[in-house]
Amino acid sequence: MSKALTRVVDWGHELLAERVSKGQLVVDLTSGNGYDTLMLYRLVGSTGQVVAFDIQSQALQNTRQRLLEAGGVVRMQPTGQSPLALMPGVDLVAAGHESLQDYLPATPHGIIANLGYLPGGDTQLVTRAESTLQALQQSCEILAPGGRLVVVAYPGHPGGREEGELVGKFFADLCEVSFQALHLKVANCPRSPFLLVAEKSLKEC
Repeated sequence: MSKALTRVVDWGHELLAERVSKGQLVVDLTSGNGYDTLMLYRLVGSTGQVVAFDIQSQALQNTRQRLLEAGGVVRMQPTGQSPLALMPGVDLVAAGHESLQDYLPATPHGIIANLGYLPGGDTQLVTRAESTLQALQQSCEILAPGGRLVVVAYPGHPGGREEGELVGKFFADLCEVSFQALHLKVANCPRSPFLLVAEKSLKEC
C-alpha cells in the first residue's frame, strides 16, 4: 500500500535515518509522547545517546514509559543538570529546547522537532516561535557536518501558522554554502503539517 503524501512525519523519519548511525548522539527537541524519541533510539541503538527535551512533565513521563517498554536505558534529568555526561542511553531533560546548547555533551548527528502541542494534552500549551527559532539556530550551529535537522510544523492550530511561517523563513535563509534545505508541503491544503529538513555541509559561509 502506498504511503499517504500527508504523512510528513514519516518522511522526516526516513530522511533523518539516512544520516544517523549506531552509536551516535541525536536530539529530540520536543519529546511529546515519545514517538520521535523512540525512533531516534532505534537509529542509534544501545551504544548511542538520545537527548530529548520537553517542558511538560506528562510528556517526559509518556516518553519514559515508551522507551522503557522498548528496552531503553532512560535517565530523567531535571532543569539545570547540565552539561550531560556522554554515555549510551536516553536522557529526558525537563527544560525548553532553547536551552539545547547547555546540555549536549557532544556534537549531534541528527536533530528532530515536532512542533505544536502535546497530543492528548493541553492544546493551549504550544511551542512558540521565539523559543523554537532559538533552538533551531543553536541546532544549526552545533549539528555535525553531514547531519540533518528535521522539523514538522503544524499551521492548523492557533499560532501554528505564524510559527510555521517564521520557521520556514529560517530554513529559507540558511546559507546555501553550509546547508541544503528542503521544504515539503501539501500544496493544495495549507492547513496540513509540512516538513522542513536541513543538511549541514563541510563548508562554511
